[in-house]
Amino acid sequence: MAILSSCSACAWSFYSWMLLQPKDVPALRSDWAAFLLTQVAYGLLWSGLFSGVEWSLGASQVAWSPAVLAALLFVALGPAVLAYALWGAGVRRAGPSIGAFFVNLTPLFATLLSTAVLGEWPHAYHALAFGLIVGGIVVSARR
Repeated sequence: MAILSSCSACAWSFYSWMLLQPKDVPALRSDWAAFLLTQVAYGLLWSGLFSGVEWSLGASQVAWSPAVLAALLFVALGPAVLAYALWGAGVRRAGPSIGAFFVNLTPLFATLLSTAVLGEWPHAYHALAFGLIVGGIVVSARR
């Protein structure tokens, strides 16, 4: 799991670095939509492969319904496209060092959204995690 996490962090760093590359260097960076489409293609390839293996081993298949389709549409448009477009615009404007602070706040945002959307109230460990996150940001921001 640690290797997968390290690979993920490296891929995210490379993605953020590519956001800042000059547009006249096509070998390093194309527009964000083409880059995202490449990521989606790899994701579909691997997801399709693993889903096929699961189904061949007897896992239950998806029970399609309007609610499932609506959830898929939301995930496809919200987090997968809109969030990456806005993240890319923010990193280009503010720079990767400012963007790095917001990456660290992702667990806090997830907790707040789960409270607002799902009605799941935070616990004491959320407060502890928030304190550690803010403490880490303060320590790393000091000169």
